[in-house]
Amino acid sequence: MNKIDVVQLLQNGQSVQIQPQGISMYPLIVSGRDSVIICPLQGHTCRRGDVVLFRNNENRLVLHRVVKQNHQGYYFVGDNQIAVEGPVAPEQIVGIATVFIRKDKEISHRNVIYRVLSFLWLLVRPFRFIGWKIMRGLRRIHAHKN
Repeated sequence: MNKIDVVQLLQNGQSVQIQPQGISMYPLIVSGRDSVIICPLQGHTCRRGDVVLFRNNENRLVLHRVVKQNHQGYYFVGDNQIAVEGPVAPEQIVGIATVFIRKDKEISHRNVIYRVLSFLWLLVRPFRFIGWKIMRGLRRIHAHKN
């Protein structure tokens, strides 16, 4: 399904299941393995922690997490990123992720454990770079031992 089909279906009030590509939402979404059900925004209000499908300023569809919202628009970040993107106008938002599917197991965006983990992951966003450095160092140490 191409991006025009996805947008059209969502504009017509239908939900779509997509397999996001890339590493920007790792570890929540692993490209080639996980999929996401995106629903139209009808009746949904985007809030901090929600994963939203939007058109960025280059007209590309992006699936990222809401960091904040103010009078200028929405601000987003990928789970595998530090830099925040925005502001994004509300009209650029195409849909909201309501279900994450991994190995045939569905996880609702309303699941309490998921919401808590999303909150914590956003909280540590400024420190992710340090975590990546530590993990890379640990991998190198492990590789030299073997």
